Amino acid sequence: MAMLNTMEPYLLTFVALFVAVDSLGNIPIFISLVEGMNRKDRRRVVSDSVTTATIVALIFMFVGKAILRFIGISIPDFQIAGGALLFIISARLLLPGSSRGFLSDGHSKDLGVFPLGTPLITGPAVLTTTLIMLDSYGLMPTLVAVVLNMFIVWVTLVKADLLVKLFGQTGLRALAKIMYILLAAIGVMMVRKGILSTIAFNFLER
Repeated sequence: MAMLNTMEPYLLTFVALFVAVDSLGNIPIFISLVEGMNRKDRRRVVSDSVTTATIVALIFMFVGKAILRFIGISIPDFQIAGGALLFIISARLLLPGSSRGFLSDGHSKDLGVFPLGTPLITGPAVLTTTLIMLDSYGLMPTLVAVVLNMFIVWVTLVKADLLVKLFGQTGLRALAKIMYILLAAIGVMMVRKGILSTIAFNFLER
């Protein structure tokens, strides 16, 4: 039981970030962007994208709260706004005919940095989730979750062709839709926690 209690923050943080990163949902877009590239160039794009995504996530994790304090935004404020944003993003992605809309020239040498690294892998959903998980569960669970999820992204992109053959385009789209539903639920949870925290804070101030 003690071990389960110790692992719970790590598990919850990992799952939240796994949903936000949406590794499987990125595969069809990645394949369309790198179509025609040789193996060496594809590996370079994967490396650039994961490195960029990890650096952006870690920088925001360490300086995000300081930025919020500087401009006078509390964590409950960020939870409410971030949760609403996650819900809107997931709702738009669930609509028929929607797409992530981050496509660009698949032969660009900066493809790994933009749009793959950011905002495709590390975008608003990941940044919001990272900061809220940091505040909810602490530095170490969040750091471990970021690193593990970026490793999963690297594996899925390197093995993208194999995963497409395994699940098929339809299967990957179905899995992505499930991820979006979970992301919407996480957004609602963040809004709820933010509202409750604001009410509790205002009550204690009286």
